[in-house]
Amino acid sequence: MLVLAACASTPESATPAAATPAELSTPFTLTTGSPRTPEQQSVRFEKADLAIRVMPDSQSIDAVAVLDVTAAQPVDRLVFELDTRLPIRSIVINGRPLTTAEWSNPDGRLTIVLPQTLAAGRGASVRIAYGGHPRTAPQAPWDGGFVWSAAPNGQPWIATAVQGEGCDLFWPCIDHPLGEPGRVDLHITVPTGLMAPSNGRFIGSVDHGDGWTTWTWSAREPNTYAIALNIGPYVEMQADHVSRYGATIPLRFWPLSTDDPAKAQGLFDQFPRMMDFYEATVGPFPFGDDKMGVVETPHLGMEHQTINAYGNAYRLDGKDYDWLLHHELAHEWFGNQMTDADYDDLWLHEGLGSYMQPLYARWLNGDRAMQVELSEMRGKLINRFPLVSGRPQDDDSVYDSARGPGLDLYNKGALVAHSLRLLIGDHAFFETIRRLVYGTDDPRPGQFEPRFGTTAEFEALASRAAGRDLGWFFDVYLHQAALPELRQTRAGDRIVLEWITEGGRPFPMPLEVEVEGRVQTLSMTGGRGELVAPAGAHILIDPQNKVLRRLEHIEAWQAARAAPTAPK
Repeated sequence: MLVLAACASTPESATPAAATPAELSTPFTLTTGSPRTPEQQSVRFEKADLAIRVMPDSQSIDAVAVLDVTAAQPVDRLVFELDTRLPIRSIVINGRPLTTAEWSNPDGRLTIVLPQTLAAGRGASVRIAYGGHPRTAPQAPWDGGFVWSAAPNGQPWIATAVQGEGCDLFWPCIDHPLGEPGRVDLHITVPTGLMAPSNGRFIGSVDHGDGWTTWTWSAREPNTYAIALNIGPYVEMQADHVSRYGATIPLRFWPLSTDDPAKAQGLFDQFPRMMDFYEATVGPFPFGDDKMGVVETPHLGMEHQTINAYGNAYRLDGKDYDWLLHHELAHEWFGNQMTDADYDDLWLHEGLGSYMQPLYARWLNGDRAMQVELSEMRGKLINRFPLVSGRPQDDDSVYDSARGPGLDLYNKGALVAHSLRLLIGDHAFFETIRRLVYGTDDPRPGQFEPRFGTTAEFEALASRAAGRDLGWFFDVYLHQAALPELRQTRAGDRIVLEWITEGGRPFPMPLEVEVEGRVQTLSMTGGRGELVAPAGAHILIDPQNKVLRRLEHIEAWQAARAAPTAPK
Protein backbone atom coordinates (compact mmCIF):
# COMPACT_ATOMS: atom_id res chain seq x y z
CA MET A 1 0.00 0.00 0.00
CA LEU A 2 1.33 3.42 -0.97
CA VAL A 3 0.07 6.41 1.01
CA LEU A 4 1.65 9.77 0.35
CA ALA A 5 1.47 11.23 3.86
CA ALA A 6 1.67 14.97 4.34
CA CYS A 7 1.21 17.44 7.16
CA ALA A 8 -1.06 20.41 6.74
CA SER A 9 0.97 23.58 6.85
CA THR A 10 0.01 26.60 8.88
CA PRO A 11 -2.81 28.42 7.07
CA GLU A 12 -1.38 30.74 4.51
CA SER A 13 -3.13 33.91 5.59
CA ALA A 14 -4.81 35.42 8.61
CA THR A 15 -7.76 36.63 6.57
CA PRO A 16 -10.56 34.68 4.93
CA ALA A 17 -10.42 33.80 1.26
CA ALA A 18 -11.38 36.63 -1.05
CA ALA A 19 -13.92 34.60 -3.00
CA THR A 20 -17.52 35.41 -2.26
CA PRO A 21 -18.98 32.74 0.05
CA ALA A 22 -22.50 31.42 -0.11
CA GLU A 23 -24.81 33.31 2.23
CA LEU A 24 -26.39 30.14 3.55
CA SER A 25 -25.32 26.53 3.87
CA THR A 26 -27.12 24.37 1.32
CA PRO A 27 -29.85 21.90 2.37
CA PHE A 28 -27.43 19.13 1.42
CA THR A 29 -24.77 20.47 3.79
CA LEU A 30 -27.27 20.84 6.62
CA THR A 31 -28.14 17.15 6.35
CA THR A 32 -25.69 14.55 7.60
CA GLY A 33 -25.59 10.87 6.76
CA SER A 34 -26.70 11.10 3.13
CA PRO A 35 -25.80 7.98 1.14
CA ARG A 36 -22.15 7.82 0.20
CA THR A 37 -21.20 8.07 -3.46
CA PRO A 38 -19.60 5.09 -5.24
CA GLU A 39 -16.29 6.98 -5.12
CA GLN A 40 -16.53 7.42 -1.34
CA GLN A 41 -17.30 3.74 -0.93
CA SER A 42 -14.25 2.89 -3.04
CA VAL A 43 -11.62 4.50 -0.80
CA ARG A 44 -10.32 4.05 2.71
CA PHE A 45 -9.96 7.36 4.55
CA GLU A 46 -6.57 6.96 6.20
CA LYS A 47 -5.93 10.35 7.78
CA ALA A 48 -7.04 13.96 7.95
CA ASP A 49 -4.47 16.58 8.94
CA LEU A 50 -6.27 19.84 9.75
CA ALA A 51 -4.60 23.21 10.33
CA ILE A 52 -7.27 25.70 11.33
CA ARG A 53 -6.76 29.32 12.40
CA VAL A 54 -9.77 30.62 14.32
CA MET A 55 -10.21 34.40 14.25
CA PRO A 56 -12.70 35.54 16.90
CA ASP A 57 -12.81 39.20 15.84
CA SER A 58 -14.08 38.41 12.34
CA GLN A 59 -15.79 35.14 13.32
CA SER A 60 -13.94 33.39 10.53
CA ILE A 61 -11.47 30.59 9.93
CA ASP A 62 -8.55 30.05 7.61
CA ALA A 63 -7.59 26.43 7.05
CA VAL A 64 -5.57 23.81 5.20
CA ALA A 65 -6.68 20.18 5.19
CA VAL A 66 -4.55 17.30 3.95
CA LEU A 67 -6.63 14.18 3.36
CA ASP A 68 -4.90 10.84 2.75
CA VAL A 69 -6.92 8.07 1.12
CA THR A 70 -6.18 4.61 -0.26
CA ALA A 71 -8.21 3.12 -3.10
CA ALA A 72 -9.96 -0.17 -2.36
CA GLN A 73 -10.86 -0.33 -6.04
CA PRO A 74 -9.91 1.90 -9.00
CA VAL A 75 -11.36 5.42 -8.87
CA ASP A 76 -11.19 8.39 -11.25
CA ARG A 77 -12.59 10.94 -8.81
CA LEU A 78 -12.46 11.69 -5.11
CA VAL A 79 -15.54 13.02 -3.34
CA PHE A 80 -15.73 14.84 -0.01
CA GLU A 81 -18.19 17.22 1.62
CA LEU A 82 -17.46 20.87 2.51
CA ASP A 83 -19.82 23.75 3.19
CA THR A 84 -20.02 26.22 0.28
CA ARG A 85 -19.81 29.03 2.83
CA LEU A 86 -16.08 28.21 2.99
CA PRO A 87 -14.59 29.07 -0.42
CA ILE A 88 -11.74 26.86 -1.61
CA ARG A 89 -8.52 28.67 -2.60
CA SER A 90 -6.62 25.73 -4.00
CA ILE A 91 -6.50 21.95 -4.28
CA VAL A 92 -3.29 19.96 -4.74
CA ILE A 93 -3.20 16.21 -5.48
CA ASN A 94 0.09 14.40 -4.69
CA GLY A 95 1.94 17.69 -5.10
CA ARG A 96 0.21 18.67 -8.35
CA PRO A 97 -1.97 21.83 -8.24
CA LEU A 98 -5.36 21.44 -9.88
CA THR A 99 -7.12 24.01 -12.00
CA THR A 100 -10.62 25.11 -11.03
CA ALA A 101 -11.88 23.08 -13.99
CA GLU A 102 -10.73 19.90 -12.25
CA TRP A 103 -12.94 20.24 -9.19
CA SER A 104 -16.39 21.53 -8.29
CA ASN A 105 -18.37 22.10 -5.11
CA PRO A 106 -21.78 23.45 -6.17
CA ASP A 107 -23.92 22.14 -3.29
CA GLY A 108 -21.33 21.17 -0.73
CA ARG A 109 -20.37 17.82 -2.27
CA LEU A 110 -16.81 18.43 -3.41
CA THR A 111 -15.89 16.36 -6.49
CA ILE A 112 -12.24 16.21 -7.58
CA VAL A 113 -11.22 14.76 -10.94
CA LEU A 114 -7.96 12.87 -10.52
CA PRO A 115 -5.13 13.48 -13.02
CA GLN A 116 -5.07 9.72 -13.55
CA THR A 117 -6.97 6.71 -12.28
CA LEU A 118 -6.04 5.75 -8.74
CA ALA A 119 -5.42 2.00 -8.84
CA ALA A 120 -6.57 -0.32 -6.07
CA GLY A 121 -4.07 -0.27 -3.22
CA ARG A 122 -2.58 3.08 -4.25
CA GLY A 123 -2.82 6.21 -2.14
CA ALA A 124 -3.47 9.86 -2.80
CA SER A 125 -2.83 12.95 -0.70
CA VAL A 126 -5.27 15.81 -1.22
CA ARG A 127 -4.36 19.28 0.08
CA ILE A 128 -7.31 21.68 0.29
CA ALA A 129 -6.84 25.32 1.30
CA TYR A 130 -10.08 27.03 2.26
CA GLY A 131 -11.55 29.56 4.65
CA GLY A 132 -14.29 32.02 5.37
CA HIS A 133 -17.15 32.53 7.78
CA PRO A 134 -18.48 29.15 8.95
CA ARG A 135 -22.10 28.73 9.85
CA THR A 136 -23.01 30.27 13.19
CA ALA A 137 -25.15 27.87 15.20
CA PRO A 138 -28.71 29.19 15.56
CA GLN A 139 -29.30 27.07 18.68
CA ALA A 140 -26.43 24.76 19.52
CA PRO A 141 -26.23 21.87 19.98
CA TRP A 142 -29.62 21.11 18.38
CA ASP A 143 -29.12 23.44 15.40
CA GLY A 144 -25.39 23.51 15.08
CA GLY A 145 -22.29 25.19 13.76
CA PHE A 146 -19.86 27.58 15.45
CA VAL A 147 -20.78 29.18 18.76
CA TRP A 148 -19.09 32.59 19.06
CA SER A 149 -19.49 33.66 22.66
CA ALA A 150 -17.65 35.47 25.43
CA ALA A 151 -16.56 34.21 28.83
CA PRO A 152 -17.56 36.21 31.92
CA ASN A 153 -14.19 38.01 31.76
CA GLY A 154 -14.95 39.18 28.21
CA GLN A 155 -12.46 36.90 26.43
CA PRO A 156 -13.56 34.84 23.40
CA TRP A 157 -15.30 31.57 24.20
CA ILE A 158 -15.83 29.48 21.07
CA ALA A 159 -17.03 25.96 20.34
CA THR A 160 -18.25 23.81 17.47
CA ALA A 161 -21.28 21.51 17.69
CA VAL A 162 -22.17 19.82 14.40
CA GLN A 163 -23.80 16.46 15.12
CA GLY A 164 -27.04 17.35 13.36
CA GLU A 165 -25.36 18.93 10.31
CA GLY A 166 -22.07 17.07 10.04
CA CYS A 167 -18.33 17.55 9.91
CA ASP A 168 -18.48 19.42 6.59
CA LEU A 169 -19.53 22.61 8.38
CA PHE A 170 -15.86 23.32 9.03
CA TRP A 171 -13.61 20.66 7.49
CA PRO A 172 -13.69 18.57 4.29
CA CYS A 173 -14.76 15.06 5.18
CA ILE A 174 -16.91 12.11 4.20
CA ASP A 175 -20.04 13.14 6.07
CA HIS A 176 -21.42 9.73 6.92
CA PRO A 177 -21.04 7.42 9.95
CA LEU A 178 -18.94 5.07 7.80
CA GLY A 179 -16.64 7.96 6.78
CA GLU A 180 -14.41 7.84 9.87
CA PRO A 181 -10.73 8.56 9.13
CA GLY A 182 -8.10 6.30 10.64
CA ARG A 183 -6.56 9.32 12.36
CA VAL A 184 -7.15 13.05 12.62
CA ASP A 185 -4.37 15.46 13.53
CA LEU A 186 -5.47 18.94 14.54
CA HIS A 187 -3.35 22.11 14.56
CA ILE A 188 -5.60 24.79 16.05
CA THR A 189 -4.22 28.33 15.94
CA VAL A 190 -5.86 30.81 18.32
CA PRO A 191 -5.05 34.16 19.93
CA THR A 192 -2.28 33.74 22.50
CA GLY A 193 -3.67 33.56 26.00
CA LEU A 194 -6.54 31.26 25.03
CA MET A 195 -6.45 27.46 25.20
CA ALA A 196 -7.72 25.06 22.54
CA PRO A 197 -8.39 21.60 24.06
CA SER A 198 -9.49 19.08 21.46
CA ASN A 199 -9.71 15.40 20.55
CA GLY A 200 -7.18 12.72 21.34
CA ARG A 201 -3.65 13.13 22.70
CA PHE A 202 -2.06 16.51 23.31
CA ILE A 203 1.08 16.77 21.17
CA GLY A 204 2.12 20.27 22.20
CA SER A 205 1.59 24.00 21.73
CA VAL A 206 3.74 26.62 20.01
CA ASP A 207 3.61 30.35 20.77
CA HIS A 208 4.56 31.96 17.47
CA GLY A 209 5.42 35.26 19.14
CA ASP A 210 3.05 37.20 16.91
CA GLY A 211 -0.08 37.01 19.06
CA TRP A 212 -1.01 33.51 17.87
CA THR A 213 -0.47 30.08 19.44
CA THR A 214 -1.01 26.68 17.80
CA TRP A 215 -2.31 23.73 19.81
CA THR A 216 -1.75 20.27 18.28
CA TRP A 217 -3.77 17.13 19.00
CA SER A 218 -3.95 13.64 17.48
CA ALA A 219 -7.03 11.37 17.61
CA ARG A 220 -7.40 7.83 16.31
CA GLU A 221 -10.49 6.68 14.40
CA PRO A 222 -12.76 9.50 15.53
CA ASN A 223 -16.45 9.72 14.78
CA THR A 224 -16.58 12.45 12.13
CA TYR A 225 -19.01 14.80 13.90
CA ALA A 226 -17.04 14.27 17.12
CA ILE A 227 -14.11 16.39 15.88
CA ALA A 228 -14.46 19.60 17.87
CA LEU A 229 -12.86 23.01 18.32
CA ASN A 230 -13.04 24.48 21.83
CA ILE A 231 -11.37 27.81 22.49
CA GLY A 232 -11.44 29.94 25.61
CA PRO A 233 -9.78 31.18 28.79
CA TYR A 234 -9.62 27.76 30.40
CA VAL A 235 -7.71 26.20 33.25
CA GLU A 236 -6.75 22.54 33.05
CA MET A 237 -7.54 20.08 35.82
CA GLN A 238 -5.61 16.79 35.78
CA ALA A 239 -5.75 13.41 37.49
CA ASP A 240 -5.06 9.78 36.64
CA HIS A 241 -7.63 7.02 36.94
CA VAL A 242 -6.45 3.49 37.66
CA SER A 243 -8.86 1.30 35.73
CA ARG A 244 -10.19 -1.98 37.09
CA TYR A 245 -8.58 -3.40 33.92
CA GLY A 246 -5.13 -2.27 35.08
CA ALA A 247 -4.65 0.69 32.75
CA THR A 248 -3.90 4.23 33.92
CA ILE A 249 -6.19 6.67 32.13
CA PRO A 250 -5.58 10.44 32.04
CA LEU A 251 -8.57 12.45 33.30
CA ARG A 252 -8.73 16.04 32.07
CA PHE A 253 -11.24 18.85 32.61
CA TRP A 254 -11.08 22.35 31.13
CA PRO A 255 -13.45 24.69 33.00
CA LEU A 256 -13.42 28.43 32.47
CA SER A 257 -10.91 30.27 34.61
CA THR A 258 -13.78 32.34 36.03
CA ASP A 259 -15.69 29.33 37.39
CA ASP A 260 -16.13 28.69 41.10
CA PRO A 261 -13.18 26.34 41.83
CA ALA A 262 -15.26 24.33 44.31
CA LYS A 263 -17.98 23.63 41.73
CA ALA A 264 -15.42 22.68 39.09
CA GLN A 265 -13.69 20.36 41.54
CA GLY A 266 -17.03 18.84 42.52
CA LEU A 267 -17.74 17.90 38.90
CA PHE A 268 -14.19 16.65 38.36
CA ASP A 269 -14.54 14.42 41.41
CA GLN A 270 -17.40 12.61 39.61
CA PHE A 271 -15.13 11.47 36.77
CA PRO A 272 -13.51 8.45 38.51
CA ARG A 273 -16.73 6.93 39.86
CA MET A 274 -18.47 7.31 36.49
CA MET A 275 -15.51 5.67 34.78
CA ASP A 276 -15.61 2.79 37.26
CA PHE A 277 -19.34 2.30 36.66
CA TYR A 278 -18.94 2.17 32.89
CA GLU A 279 -15.98 -0.16 33.02
CA ALA A 280 -17.81 -2.48 35.44
CA THR A 281 -21.05 -2.36 33.45
CA VAL A 282 -19.89 -2.25 29.82
CA GLY A 283 -16.12 -2.75 29.61
CA PRO A 284 -12.77 -0.96 29.25
CA PHE A 285 -12.76 2.75 28.45
CA PRO A 286 -12.16 2.72 24.70
CA PHE A 287 -9.68 5.61 24.48
CA GLY A 288 -7.51 5.16 27.54
CA ASP A 289 -4.35 5.77 25.52
CA ASP A 290 -5.69 9.27 24.73
CA LYS A 291 -7.71 10.60 27.68
CA MET A 292 -11.12 10.92 29.24
CA GLY A 293 -11.59 14.63 28.59
CA VAL A 294 -14.34 17.19 29.21
CA VAL A 295 -14.41 20.88 28.29
CA GLU A 296 -16.86 23.55 29.38
CA THR A 297 -18.76 24.97 26.41
CA PRO A 298 -21.18 27.84 25.67
CA HIS A 299 -23.79 25.25 24.61
CA LEU A 300 -25.37 22.40 26.57
CA GLY A 301 -23.25 19.45 25.45
CA MET A 302 -22.18 16.91 22.86
CA GLU A 303 -20.32 13.58 22.68
CA HIS A 304 -17.04 14.78 21.17
CA GLN A 305 -14.62 11.87 21.34
CA THR A 306 -12.26 12.24 24.35
CA ILE A 307 -13.29 15.91 24.72
CA ASN A 308 -16.97 15.81 25.64
CA ALA A 309 -18.72 19.17 25.68
CA TYR A 310 -20.20 20.21 29.03
CA GLY A 311 -22.50 23.20 29.47
CA ASN A 312 -24.74 22.20 32.37
CA ALA A 313 -23.37 24.92 34.67
CA TYR A 314 -22.87 22.46 37.57
CA ARG A 315 -26.64 22.32 38.18
CA LEU A 316 -27.90 20.03 40.94
CA ASP A 317 -31.12 18.07 40.43
CA GLY A 318 -31.16 15.66 43.33
CA LYS A 319 -29.85 12.68 41.35
CA ASP A 320 -26.44 12.52 43.07
CA TYR A 321 -24.71 12.90 39.71
CA ASP A 322 -24.53 15.31 36.79
CA TRP A 323 -26.85 13.80 34.17
CA LEU A 324 -25.24 15.63 31.24
CA LEU A 325 -21.72 14.57 32.12
CA HIS A 326 -22.90 10.98 32.50
CA HIS A 327 -24.92 10.91 29.27
CA GLU A 328 -22.16 12.33 27.09
CA LEU A 329 -19.64 9.96 28.67
CA ALA A 330 -21.92 7.04 27.70
CA HIS A 331 -21.31 7.95 24.07
CA GLU A 332 -17.62 7.09 24.35
CA TRP A 333 -18.92 3.49 24.29
CA PHE A 334 -22.22 3.98 22.45
CA GLY A 335 -21.31 6.30 19.58
CA ASN A 336 -17.53 6.63 19.46
CA GLN A 337 -16.28 3.08 20.17
CA MET A 338 -19.36 1.53 18.55
CA THR A 339 -20.73 3.79 15.83
CA ASP A 340 -24.03 3.11 14.08
CA ALA A 341 -23.54 2.05 10.48
CA ASP A 342 -26.55 4.12 9.45
CA TYR A 343 -28.71 6.71 11.19
CA ASP A 344 -31.53 4.16 11.15
CA ASP A 345 -29.53 2.42 13.88
CA LEU A 346 -29.19 5.56 16.01
CA TRP A 347 -31.17 4.10 18.90
CA LEU A 348 -28.04 2.04 19.61
CA HIS A 349 -26.30 5.31 20.51
CA GLU A 350 -29.08 7.16 22.25
CA GLY A 351 -31.22 4.37 23.70
CA LEU A 352 -28.44 2.19 25.08
CA GLY A 353 -26.56 5.30 26.18
CA SER A 354 -29.61 6.66 27.97
CA TYR A 355 -30.23 3.32 29.71
CA MET A 356 -26.90 3.75 31.45
CA GLN A 357 -28.37 6.60 33.53
CA PRO A 358 -31.00 4.60 35.46
CA LEU A 359 -28.45 1.81 35.83
CA TYR A 360 -26.03 4.35 37.29
CA ALA A 361 -28.74 5.68 39.61
CA ARG A 362 -29.09 2.14 40.94
CA TRP A 363 -25.29 1.78 41.18
CA LEU A 364 -25.25 4.86 43.42
CA ASN A 365 -28.50 4.70 45.37
CA GLY A 366 -30.39 1.48 44.74
CA ASP A 367 -33.52 0.28 42.98
CA ARG A 368 -35.78 3.16 43.97
CA ALA A 369 -33.48 5.68 42.28
CA MET A 370 -33.44 3.56 39.12
CA GLN A 371 -37.22 3.22 39.06
CA VAL A 372 -37.67 6.99 39.40
CA GLU A 373 -35.59 7.56 36.27
CA LEU A 374 -37.34 4.80 34.32
CA SER A 375 -40.71 6.27 35.30
CA GLU A 376 -39.65 9.70 34.05
CA MET A 377 -38.68 8.16 30.73
CA ARG A 378 -41.97 6.26 30.46
CA GLY A 379 -43.96 9.48 30.72
CA LYS A 380 -42.13 10.99 27.75
CA LEU A 381 -42.83 8.32 25.12
CA ILE A 382 -44.39 9.42 21.83
CA ASN A 383 -44.80 6.11 19.94
CA ARG A 384 -45.57 7.82 16.65
CA PHE A 385 -42.80 6.24 14.57
CA PRO A 386 -40.86 3.00 15.03
CA LEU A 387 -37.34 3.24 16.43
CA VAL A 388 -36.03 1.43 13.35
CA SER A 389 -37.54 1.93 9.89
CA GLY A 390 -35.57 -0.76 8.09
CA ARG A 391 -34.25 1.62 5.42
CA PRO A 392 -31.28 4.04 5.19
CA GLN A 393 -31.89 7.31 7.02
CA ASP A 394 -30.15 10.62 7.56
CA ASP A 395 -29.84 12.51 10.81
CA ASP A 396 -32.87 14.76 10.27
CA SER A 397 -35.15 11.83 9.48
CA VAL A 398 -34.63 10.20 12.85
CA TYR A 399 -34.13 13.15 15.23
CA ASP A 400 -37.14 15.14 13.97
CA SER A 401 -40.19 13.93 15.93
CA ALA A 402 -42.47 15.00 13.07
CA ARG A 403 -40.67 12.61 10.69
CA GLY A 404 -39.12 9.96 12.88
CA PRO A 405 -38.73 8.62 16.41
CA GLY A 406 -37.16 11.80 17.84
CA LEU A 407 -36.89 11.63 21.63
CA ASP A 408 -38.12 8.04 21.57
CA LEU A 409 -34.58 7.19 20.47
CA TYR A 410 -33.52 8.04 24.02
CA ASN A 411 -36.45 7.15 26.25
CA LYS A 412 -38.12 4.28 24.41
CA GLY A 413 -34.74 2.89 23.43
CA ALA A 414 -33.73 2.82 27.10
CA LEU A 415 -37.00 1.20 28.18
CA VAL A 416 -36.73 -1.43 25.44
CA ALA A 417 -33.24 -2.22 26.73
CA HIS A 418 -34.62 -2.50 30.28
CA SER A 419 -37.37 -4.93 29.23
CA LEU A 420 -34.82 -6.95 27.28
CA ARG A 421 -32.48 -7.17 30.28
CA LEU A 422 -35.25 -8.37 32.56
CA LEU A 423 -36.42 -10.90 29.94
CA ILE A 424 -33.05 -12.54 29.21
CA GLY A 425 -31.16 -11.80 32.43
CA ASP A 426 -28.07 -9.75 33.24
CA HIS A 427 -25.54 -12.29 31.96
CA ALA A 428 -27.02 -12.55 28.47
CA PHE A 429 -27.87 -8.84 28.28
CA PHE A 430 -24.41 -7.53 29.14
CA GLU A 431 -22.76 -10.16 26.95
CA THR A 432 -24.86 -8.73 24.10
CA ILE A 433 -23.76 -5.20 24.97
CA ARG A 434 -20.07 -6.12 25.12
CA ARG A 435 -20.14 -7.97 21.82
CA LEU A 436 -21.91 -5.06 20.16
CA VAL A 437 -19.51 -2.46 21.54
CA TYR A 438 -16.23 -4.36 21.26
CA GLY A 439 -16.87 -7.27 18.92
CA THR A 440 -15.89 -9.68 21.71
CA ASP A 441 -17.22 -10.84 25.08
CA ASP A 442 -13.80 -10.44 26.70
CA PRO A 443 -12.50 -6.98 25.78
CA ARG A 444 -9.06 -6.00 27.05
CA PRO A 445 -7.37 -2.61 26.75
CA GLY A 446 -5.35 -2.39 23.57
CA GLN A 447 -6.97 -5.49 22.05
CA PHE A 448 -9.97 -3.96 20.26
CA GLU A 449 -10.64 -1.23 17.73
CA PRO A 450 -13.59 1.11 17.15
CA ARG A 451 -16.27 -0.66 15.16
CA PHE A 452 -19.62 -0.14 13.46
CA GLY A 453 -22.84 -1.68 14.73
CA THR A 454 -26.30 -2.33 13.34
CA THR A 455 -29.70 -3.16 14.78
CA ALA A 456 -29.67 -6.48 12.94
CA GLU A 457 -26.38 -7.37 14.63
CA PHE A 458 -27.74 -6.41 18.04
CA GLU A 459 -30.83 -8.56 17.51
CA ALA A 460 -28.70 -11.54 16.47
CA LEU A 461 -26.33 -11.09 19.41
CA ALA A 462 -29.19 -10.95 21.89
CA SER A 463 -30.82 -14.08 20.48
CA ARG A 464 -27.49 -15.89 20.59
CA ALA A 465 -26.77 -14.85 24.19
CA ALA A 466 -30.30 -15.76 25.30
CA GLY A 467 -30.20 -19.10 23.53
CA ARG A 468 -33.50 -18.51 21.76
CA ASP A 469 -34.98 -16.51 18.89
CA LEU A 470 -36.00 -13.05 20.07
CA GLY A 471 -37.19 -11.83 16.69
CA TRP A 472 -40.73 -11.37 18.06
CA PHE A 473 -39.42 -9.03 20.79
CA PHE A 474 -37.57 -6.74 18.40
CA ASP A 475 -40.27 -6.89 15.75
CA VAL A 476 -42.78 -5.36 18.15
CA TYR A 477 -40.54 -3.00 20.13
CA LEU A 478 -38.20 -1.70 17.43
CA HIS A 479 -39.98 -2.11 14.11
CA GLN A 480 -43.47 -0.91 14.98
CA ALA A 481 -44.50 2.32 16.65
CA ALA A 482 -47.33 1.20 18.93
CA LEU A 483 -46.59 -0.45 22.24
CA PRO A 484 -48.09 -3.89 22.89
CA GLU A 485 -51.41 -3.70 24.74
CA LEU A 486 -52.57 -6.18 27.36
CA ARG A 487 -56.26 -7.13 27.14
CA GLN A 488 -57.90 -8.64 30.21
CA THR A 489 -61.23 -10.51 30.30
CA ARG A 490 -62.96 -12.45 33.08
CA ALA A 491 -65.43 -15.33 33.03
CA GLY A 492 -66.23 -16.28 36.61
CA ASP A 493 -62.97 -17.08 38.40
CA ARG A 494 -61.16 -17.50 35.12
CA ILE A 495 -59.10 -14.51 33.87
CA VAL A 496 -57.66 -14.40 30.35
CA LEU A 497 -54.78 -12.09 29.49
CA GLU A 498 -53.92 -11.51 25.84
CA TRP A 499 -51.27 -9.40 24.10
CA ILE A 500 -52.60 -7.16 21.31
CA THR A 501 -50.02 -5.88 18.83
CA GLU A 502 -50.06 -3.84 15.66
CA GLY A 503 -50.91 -6.15 12.76
CA GLY A 504 -51.39 -9.09 15.12
CA ARG A 505 -47.68 -9.73 15.39
CA PRO A 506 -46.61 -12.57 17.70
CA PHE A 507 -45.62 -11.42 21.18
CA PRO A 508 -45.15 -14.25 23.68
CA MET A 509 -43.83 -11.95 26.43
CA PRO A 510 -43.96 -13.68 29.82
CA LEU A 511 -45.88 -11.77 32.44
CA GLU A 512 -45.84 -11.72 36.22
CA VAL A 513 -49.22 -11.34 37.95
CA GLU A 514 -49.72 -10.77 41.66
CA VAL A 515 -52.98 -12.11 43.14
CA GLU A 516 -53.60 -11.20 46.77
CA GLY A 517 -49.88 -10.78 47.38
CA ARG A 518 -48.78 -14.00 45.64
CA VAL A 519 -46.85 -13.68 42.37
CA GLN A 520 -47.16 -16.16 39.52
CA THR A 521 -45.59 -16.05 36.06
CA LEU A 522 -47.64 -16.66 32.94
CA SER A 523 -45.58 -17.89 29.98
CA MET A 524 -48.04 -16.21 27.56
CA THR A 525 -47.38 -18.83 24.91
CA GLY A 526 -49.04 -17.69 21.73
CA GLY A 527 -49.48 -14.27 23.34
CA ARG A 528 -52.17 -15.58 25.72
CA GLY A 529 -52.32 -16.72 29.32
CA GLU A 530 -54.89 -17.69 31.96
CA LEU A 531 -55.14 -17.65 35.73
CA VAL A 532 -57.77 -18.25 38.37
CA ALA A 533 -58.74 -15.56 40.86
CA PRO A 534 -61.94 -15.25 42.85
CA ALA A 535 -64.15 -12.24 42.38
CA GLY A 536 -62.96 -9.32 44.47
CA ALA A 537 -59.35 -10.54 44.62
CA HIS A 538 -56.73 -7.82 44.21
CA ILE A 539 -54.85 -8.41 40.97
CA LEU A 540 -51.69 -6.51 40.08
CA ILE A 541 -50.27 -6.93 36.58
CA ASP A 542 -46.47 -6.77 36.22
CA PRO A 543 -45.75 -5.66 39.80
CA GLN A 544 -42.07 -4.96 39.08
CA ASN A 545 -42.80 -2.98 35.88
CA LYS A 546 -40.67 -5.32 33.80
CA VAL A 547 -42.64 -5.11 30.57
CA LEU A 548 -42.92 -2.00 28.41
CA ARG A 549 -46.56 -1.83 27.34
CA ARG A 550 -49.36 0.57 26.59
CA LEU A 551 -50.81 2.21 29.71
CA GLU A 552 -54.00 4.21 29.30
CA HIS A 553 -53.47 6.32 32.41
CA ILE A 554 -50.18 7.63 31.02
CA GLU A 555 -51.81 8.44 27.69
CA ALA A 556 -54.59 10.31 29.50
CA TRP A 557 -52.03 12.28 31.49
CA GLN A 558 -50.07 13.12 28.33
CA ALA A 559 -53.24 14.26 26.59
CA ALA A 560 -54.20 16.46 29.53
CA ARG A 561 -50.78 18.07 29.54
CA ALA A 562 -50.96 18.73 25.81
CA ALA A 563 -54.46 20.23 25.95
CA PRO A 564 -54.63 24.05 25.78
CA THR A 565 -55.38 25.72 29.09
CA ALA A 566 -58.82 27.34 29.15
CA PRO A 567 -58.83 31.04 30.05
CA LYS A 568 -60.07 31.85 33.54
